[in-house]
Amino acid sequence: MSTTAYEPPLVEDTTVDHTGDIAAIERLVADVETGYNNNDAELMVSGFTANAVAGNAVGTVITGRNALLEASRRGLAGFLKDEYVRYAVTDIVFLRADVAIAHKTARATTGRGDLIDRDPAMVALYVLVRENGRWWVAARHNTPVPAAD
Repeated sequence: MSTTAYEPPLVEDTTVDHTGDIAAIERLVADVETGYNNNDAELMVSGFTANAVAGNAVGTVITGRNALLEASRRGLAGFLKDEYVRYAVTDIVFLRADVAIAHKTARATTGRGDLIDRDPAMVALYVLVRENGRWWVAARHNTPVPAAD
């Protein structure tokens, strides 16, 4: 057997200028942040597909936008009510013209937006698809980052 059959492919779309796509994905993540900080569950999940899958920071996997909306409502009305965050998109790679993965970091802030965390307290991976002319989150997974000693 030829060893070339085992060469891993490089999967990345470089045929299109993705400047507008990058801005749209960054706005989508900004809506999640704004929704979180304003206890607005509808805005927080407005960019998720109907069949989205999201892993939260405590390891729970939530399937479906409606279930994600309900979980977000409960969290934002409960233990997250007085919590605030700042997100930063750190990387976006386009696997195809209509499929992207993005990473973000999250830091806790005060209600005024002053940083509490010097280093990111969480990282997240987003899988995004472009459908009907806009970008949607098909999957997201949050991973807490242990505090440095």
